[in-house]
Amino acid sequence: MVFLFVVRAKIVTLLTTDNDELMRKIAILIFILTLIISGCSQRANTYFEKELSFPEFVTQDQKVKLAAYVVPTKNQIEWQKLELTAFIHFGINTFTGKEWGDGNEDPELFNPTAFDAEQWVTTLQNAGFKMIILTAKHHDGFCLWPTNTTSYSVASSPWKNGNGDIVKEVRDACEKHNMKFGVYLSPWDRNAESYGDSPVYNEFFIQQLTELLSNYGEIHEVWFDGANGEGPNGKVQEYNWSRFYHVIDSLQPTAVKAIMGNDIRWVGNESGLGRETEWSVTPLQPGISDAIINENIRLNITTTAEDLGSRDLIEKSKTIYWYPSEVDVSIRPGWFFHAEENQQVKSLRELVDIYFQSVGMNSVLLLNVPPDKRGRIHEIDAERLRQFGVYINNTFSDEKLTDGEVTWRARAGDSREYNVIPGETINTVMLQEDIQKGQRVEEFTVEGLINNEWRELTKGTTIGYKRLLRFPDTEATKLRLTITETRDNANIQKFGAYYAPKL
Repeated sequence: MVFLFVVRAKIVTLLTTDNDELMRKIAILIFILTLIISGCSQRANTYFEKELSFPEFVTQDQKVKLAAYVVPTKNQIEWQKLELTAFIHFGINTFTGKEWGDGNEDPELFNPTAFDAEQWVTTLQNAGFKMIILTAKHHDGFCLWPTNTTSYSVASSPWKNGNGDIVKEVRDACEKHNMKFGVYLSPWDRNAESYGDSPVYNEFFIQQLTELLSNYGEIHEVWFDGANGEGPNGKVQEYNWSRFYHVIDSLQPTAVKAIMGNDIRWVGNESGLGRETEWSVTPLQPGISDAIINENIRLNITTTAEDLGSRDLIEKSKTIYWYPSEVDVSIRPGWFFHAEENQQVKSLRELVDIYFQSVGMNSVLLLNVPPDKRGRIHEIDAERLRQFGVYINNTFSDEKLTDGEVTWRARAGDSREYNVIPGETINTVMLQEDIQKGQRVEEFTVEGLINNEWRELTKGTTIGYKRLLRFPDTEATKLRLTITETRDNANIQKFGAYYAPKL
């Protein structure tokens, strides 16, 4: 009863306070009250989309419980379901052999001899990829579309006598083959004379962003990285991120903003490795303002931190966000095509391992596949992608359970048994939470019934949208999934078992 009086007093205080967060804070108070009265969360159905700021009076335990009710936006859910997306690094660097151009390369160098956007799209689509993100402008400043902002673009190249538009051709090919399309636009620009004159360059950048988001149909992801190699004595550019965000939200409301955007975060490495414990709910946000930077420092978190969502971190936080992980890695050592790397294309085994450590760890995989000087995905890369697509499709289209599609609401300590098709060998399990109801599982165990004895096969921490785990070949008649720790009742959407051939 004391808690109820405290809540009543807090609501009265808020009703006499004039601030923009009034209704949000009252909603949180009522929600906490519902949890207390019900004794559990079964009757509580309030969710907080993308962001939740904690009122000062909530306890640490209540913060953890509330974190279970932070959910993704519709755009974030649609993005997560893609699972496999492709990066296309193509530009002036393709023809110079550089990774980071200096911005002074001659546009005459850009002249793909057999450019074929459809070959890109069909090659990637056949391998299971659902979206292409094109480097419309890399750090060198060379634009793959005929922009009105600078002459440093395809319009000054010999390709199609200056009348070509790479962005348009890739976008058209994506539309033709029902592939989603995104753009990478580098904030750092080594060619733009205005770079370092913050207000002037920001207007320049916004004009480029506006062109891309206005003239090429629907854009599904806008990718800003934080790279800047100017050094301590270089040009200092203060980006107007709030205006950049506003342009995207106004012109492409279904697009997610990635990396330096506040919808999708960088996993923290370029090796294709997700975290064993990958929380989509985290206090981390991109450092686009002093307030966010200072909060990240206070919590001692960065994009590379191992812990981005533990109970301890949530308890110390003031605000938490649905900010899921994207894992970017290149199929080659470099991000742009280099002929000398033709024998260093990742093997099928490496690509499969990356899949398990990205998609299989509650992330989306962004695999870079750089076209060659012809403007085509090289035959070696194309064949490896084909092998990868066949392997993933064959493995996960052959379900070994008879009843894994049954949804299950599990409390901590609850178990559920599943039937394996008689005579089947398994070595992989897949778990999925219904993330529309939050991410809640903190720890789970999978056992197999072998010779009438339950044996532990594998265990893990977080699940989220998807978790994949491998173990030695097993002939079990049943599987048992136990949810050992959870932040609130878990919503298990799918449990599957498969046989992944050895590589």
